[in-house]
Amino acid sequence: MKSEQTIDKNRIKSIIESILFIWGEPISLEDLSKTLELKPFYLKSILFEMMEVYKQETSGLRLTYINNKFQLSTKPENYHFVKKITKEKNEKNLSKPALETLSIIAYKQPVTKVEIEDLRGVNCDSTIKGLLDFELIKISGKLERIGHPNLYSTTDKFLEKFGIKSLEELPNLDELDNDEVEKI
Repeated sequence: MKSEQTIDKNRIKSIIESILFIWGEPISLEDLSKTLELKPFYLKSILFEMMEVYKQETSGLRLTYINNKFQLSTKPENYHFVKKITKEKNEKNLSKPALETLSIIAYKQPVTKVEIEDLRGVNCDSTIKGLLDFELIKISGKLERIGHPNLYSTTDKFLEKFGIKSLEELPNLDELDNDEVEKI
């Protein structure tokens, strides 16, 4: 272990903050201690000093301590604003699986989850939930067969997001590259 005097305390705080920010998940005092090569007792005292600083109203972050682990996160009172911006960002930047699922729904609607999964070859529960949350798709009915599976269709918000007035403006499947068509 390094001597606590070899690294400036403010520099240690800066390093800890960077590690906690990048790590995202709770990290143990032991892991921080090994990484920084500092004694756990000394490191814990620094972390508790940092917790006090984050308690101030001027900080949007908080440092939590649970089960001998530390985590940097946003303050709960800022949740509404954080959720709003992350939702907007996620709506702007759909993942590849979300785009693939959305394409299938757009071209095959109304379509069941099983049909989507057959085409994609993977479970689509979370992707469909995300698309429902973003209001890009909706449950447009139920299929009249055993289990009454939901039927999914696109929404007006889907049209807005992709800048089209109607589904007729979607590219014709015959005009798309064969690799693209196989995904749909």
